[in-house]
Amino acid sequence: MTSESAPLSGIKVVDQTQALAGPYTTMILGDLGADVIKIEKPGIGDNSRQWAPPTIGDQSCYYLAVNRNKRGIALDIRAESGRAFMRRLVKDADIFLTNLRTTEALQRHGIDYETLRAITRRLIYVSISGYGRSGPRAGQPGYDLVSQAESGTVALTGAVDGAPMRFPTPIADMTCGLFTVIGILAALRARDQSGSGQFIDMSLQEGQMTWLANLAGEYFATDADPPRRGNRHPQVVPYEAVQASDGDWFMLGVASDNVWGAFCRQVGREDLAGDPRFQNNADRIANYDALLPIVREIIRGKPGNEWLRELRAAGVPCGRINTVAEALGDPHVIERGFIVELEHPALGLIKSLATPIHLADTPLVYRRHPPRLGEHSDEVAAELGYNSDEIARLRADGVLA
Repeated sequence: MTSESAPLSGIKVVDQTQALAGPYTTMILGDLGADVIKIEKPGIGDNSRQWAPPTIGDQSCYYLAVNRNKRGIALDIRAESGRAFMRRLVKDADIFLTNLRTTEALQRHGIDYETLRAITRRLIYVSISGYGRSGPRAGQPGYDLVSQAESGTVALTGAVDGAPMRFPTPIADMTCGLFTVIGILAALRARDQSGSGQFIDMSLQEGQMTWLANLAGEYFATDADPPRRGNRHPQVVPYEAVQASDGDWFMLGVASDNVWGAFCRQVGREDLAGDPRFQNNADRIANYDALLPIVREIIRGKPGNEWLRELRAAGVPCGRINTVAEALGDPHVIERGFIVELEHPALGLIKSLATPIHLADTPLVYRRHPPRLGEHSDEVAAELGYNSDEIARLRADGVLA
């Protein structure tokens, strides 16, 4: 399968972002077939190139994880000739992304919305920042960790009597990236109808706050701050981690009264299904303290794998608590092609996680290794009409590397 058959084939993306939210967005666009041109600072590159260890060779694993399916150029947009290069690059682009945080910095480098829109009105301009381009905190620096904290999610995460706990992966960055992809796809569709691009304003803080979802609904209804509950679910019981006789933990998800009945039959305790304290979900929530010790004692009666086999056969949702190694080694995950393998000219075979979108007729294509710093500078310059002497001059001036 070639990129020409992918859904975003023919879409040109100019990616002037670094770290995670922006690069994660553009990697997905690249997986969907877009031609993504990644712009980095000469000699320095994307900040994530320095986020190590671990590394593969001299490349940060962090950088390698979110930068496949892109062409890379090293361009200094502080110089006028660099800004002129950028204008040529944007002229026939469909999408431009930046995560420079202040409007002043964008204007200084000639990559603000008004300047680039004057070049092409079809341009979809995407700004990713900590707090968005409006409001009292616009322009303040924003980071994943801070967004997790300010969103309310860190206060809700961890053991009930423990310290606040951040999510172990950059969930605010990745969530913002996912919503940015959705916004871009919507803007492309709108452009099909109007012929005009538009400005997209994305905020790490708002993306992370979407994880409140049902908890925000709870607060709006009750005006009470939801407490930290650990593994306990506020609206479904039993729906949490349990420990088997061999010490293995697994998640048990009894999310409906029908499943509760199936669970009780499978474990040989049909009396529990008829117990007026536990007959429906509202009863089980009200009598949580009475029910959970019973459930935990039942689960302690057999090894974890035995329970998983029996409960799954009975239609009761459950799953072992895998380590990262166990999750990535799951035969089901491997069979569905979720581990991407790409050959890198300097590092050999590198692996990353696929984008979990399975399109039957226009599948995603994994075709390019994460670019080395400036790997495609000459190639892209030539496509823009620069001749060999002009490219050599840009290199000699340190504008292109």
